[in-house]
Amino acid sequence: MKSKLFNKVLIANRGEIAIRVMRACRELGIPTAAVYSDADRNAIHVRYADEAHHIGGAAPTESYLQLERIVKVAHDCGADAIHPGYGFLSEKAAFPEACEAAGIRFIGPPASAMRALSSKLAARQLAVEHGVPVTPGSGAIDPTAAAAAANAIGFPVMVKPSGGGGGIGMKVVESEGELAAAVESSAQAARSAFGDPTVYIERYIRRPRHIEIQVICDSHGNAVHLGERECSIQRRHQKIMEETPSPAVTQEIRTAMGDAAIRAARAAGYVNAGTVEFIFSEGEFFFLEVNARLQVEHPITEAVTGIDIVKEQIRIAAGMELSFKQPDVTWTGHSIEMRINAEDPLRKFLPNPKRITRWVAPAGPGVRVDSGFGPGSDVPPNYDSLVAKLIVHGSDRAEAIARAGRALREFVVVGPATTISYHRAILESPDFRSGNLSTRFIEEHPQLLDQAKKLADDKSPFDYGADPRHIAAAAAAVAAVVNR
Repeated sequence: MKSKLFNKVLIANRGEIAIRVMRACRELGIPTAAVYSDADRNAIHVRYADEAHHIGGAAPTESYLQLERIVKVAHDCGADAIHPGYGFLSEKAAFPEACEAAGIRFIGPPASAMRALSSKLAARQLAVEHGVPVTPGSGAIDPTAAAAAANAIGFPVMVKPSGGGGGIGMKVVESEGELAAAVESSAQAARSAFGDPTVYIERYIRRPRHIEIQVICDSHGNAVHLGERECSIQRRHQKIMEETPSPAVTQEIRTAMGDAAIRAARAAGYVNAGTVEFIFSEGEFFFLEVNARLQVEHPITEAVTGIDIVKEQIRIAAGMELSFKQPDVTWTGHSIEMRINAEDPLRKFLPNPKRITRWVAPAGPGVRVDSGFGPGSDVPPNYDSLVAKLIVHGSDRAEAIARAGRALREFVVVGPATTISYHRAILESPDFRSGNLSTRFIEEHPQLLDQAKKLADDKSPFDYGADPRHIAAAAAAVAAVVNR
């Protein structure tokens, strides 16, 4: 049956998020078009789509960051909408502008909202003007003005680039003597990474939690939040595990944070799905930034609310109203997501891109695996090291933790080293189990590496290749068939 939403959607991304969007489109009856680089010629997302188009070399600058080329492919293949996924071009205001010029719908926020939120300084000011709490901080500063600003705020402080993300250029400063060098270093990193050397200072909270609120807004004035996600388990400012609900957030706090997140989104003229990030400490929350796109960790929110966020994105982009109101949103049980990366925890998390020789995804009650890889897939060195997202859902946090541990033990990925054993170590940590979390959790628990090393030797019962008896039995079975 032909969909009344779009004739065809092109997904301007790769891997698991491309497949995630394609799955939503398939259920909505919308044909899909994939794009791929030289490195992804044989990737699963290329085979999953209804059609696929080559867009350039393996380097992102030669393919997935080629905005004009991607829009032209969409136009030429008859796609009337583009979903950007996350990363790459997803938060570039030029992308929705180029789509509009080509008569193509962008499945995401408008360029005006992206521009309003792309600068952390501008977003902070917007938050202040609309009653959203922020940490004490400065405006744009240089080394000569930094001391006065920092002393007014109070040490320790954090120096942060106004543009970009991913923790790039962020510096914690404990005293005035360290400040000038930190400001200069942060500005240089920001100039190199984002083309914008603007930096500012804000009070550094030593052991905060990182809590984010999922919001969805349509073009008819409706805006809702889908609750919080606890994203405090981070390594070098990069999330590696998320859960919902947060062990620290009460219903009262959830309501207050949700209301603040909606105010921030409305202030920017936001439409479609987005995430408002906060830091949380001792019962107080402070605005951090807005991610103007679909988040990697959106599946855990889907698990506890039963709402398909990607389908809502598509409907909103087609001009429809949200299919639910705030009173309709309920939360059931607990969900955890673990980002399985092709990295070696025992070698300082060194990326380990290789061919996957064996792969068995876990299954059973409450288990979901989002991935763009499988047996025989090559993990290319050109992109993020994420190979799978393992999502579990349980009736409560204890069951979700037990289910996550069970699913991790079942997961078989042979070829590249992965973070599976490290995630198992986190789940076994008494502090994690008690909900004693902060963004410093990883650095405060160096013993996790020793535990991960021990767990790495605990082979999955589904890894038949790990037992010579199974190899011999498989070979005998093949021989018996051949010799019939």
